[in-house]
Amino acid sequence: MKILVPVKRVVDYNVKVRVKPDQTGVDLANVKMSMNPFCEIAVEEAIRLKEKGVAEEIVVVSIGPAQAQETLRTALAMGADRGILIQTDETVEPLAVAKLLKAVTDEEKPEVVLLGKQAIDDDANQTGQMLAALLDWPQGTFASKVEIADGKATVTREVDGGLQTIALELPAVITTDLRLNEPRYASLPNIMKAKRKPIDTKAPDDFGVDIAKRLDVVKVSEPPKREAGIKVESVAELVDKLKNEAGVI
Repeated sequence: MKILVPVKRVVDYNVKVRVKPDQTGVDLANVKMSMNPFCEIAVEEAIRLKEKGVAEEIVVVSIGPAQAQETLRTALAMGADRGILIQTDETVEPLAVAKLLKAVTDEEKPEVVLLGKQAIDDDANQTGQMLAALLDWPQGTFASKVEIADGKATVTREVDGGLQTIALELPAVITTDLRLNEPRYASLPNIMKAKRKPIDTKAPDDFGVDIAKRLDVVKVSEPPKREAGIKVESVAELVDKLKNEAGVI
């Protein structure tokens, strides 16, 4: 079985994001970039499935600038077998990403597409669902547990009311949640080996996909600073302020 794992290059989660002075976007100059944490979880789960003998090959794919090769190398050092970079300097929206991933899926023919539920830069949480719709495949989103056997995937999903377990016929799209696993650190020998693993570089035009923007960002701004709280002398005063000033009761 082959598993396709899309990974995204994002601002490292430890970095405090700065907004550009003209409020047109986020300042990426001299900012540390890394693999999206949910994508790391997807790579780790694919590797664990391979270690169990469920999968034979793991292919990672990224869409972005030339520097996204570093993200692919990280996935290869963790244990993926080969990478595909769809190189573009343009901002690619979730629908265009899903269309590109569908084209890659049609070429690679994996039994499972395993990807993070969302990226921490835009928090869109759309690509997996859109990809499943384009492929007309069953989907299991927000997975906290994945088991694959006999041509089926059993996915435990995290939902508002608790946990939901569903069974999917393969091929299928699965998106990973935070509690699915703890990604491993790549060892130095594996980092060296990853440098020799193949990465195939392509362009969006190679797949005939139009990545033109359909959304316009009007303004990007930092959240307002939290205002200082106040002390009240009694419960009656608290209730009065909640009712007459805050309007929450």
